[in-house]
Amino acid sequence: MSRFEDTLTVGVPVRVAYDQWTQFEDFPKFMEGVKTVEQIDDQTLRWTADVAGKTKTWTADITDQTPDERIAWKSIEGADNAGAVLFEPAGSNETRVTLRIEAEPEGAVESAGDALGFLERRVKGDLERFKEYVEGTGGDGHGWRGEIHGDQVQPDARESSHALTDDSSRTSS
Repeated sequence: MSRFEDTLTVGVPVRVAYDQWTQFEDFPKFMEGVKTVEQIDDQTLRWTADVAGKTKTWTADITDQTPDERIAWKSIEGADNAGAVLFEPAGSNETRVTLRIEAEPEGAVESAGDALGFLERRVKGDLERFKEYVEGTGGDGHGWRGEIHGDQVQPDARESSHALTDDSSRTSS
């Protein structure tokens, strides 16, 4: 399995960078080759991407998610990969973002591409495009603030309070 890591600093506060990263369905806007990311539930994502000229799909589970600190995942079906993105304050309006990826190349073309550093350059480019994207948009403030630790999913407290409000308004009508 190949491992890659890259770090860069983005010119937004940690909360903005983290919240934008939790908008998984926006990944095609800044990740090269990613066609779609469908969020199945709080923990599960279905990806479709072009890898070495082939369309690949896989399903990944988020294994650890701590607001403003870390999101980690592992594929559970399809292309074998895992990784984590870490967020660290680098000043009042800056965030150090570190992306770590482990991927298993499949077949001769992917193995050759791996040997030539294509995936490593793609990861670096994705981080640079994320920087441009989040600095350009300033984030939308709609990040998911729940937590995931293994199989334990604690929903975003804002969602829980909305659900309670929605339930109470339905019962009082």
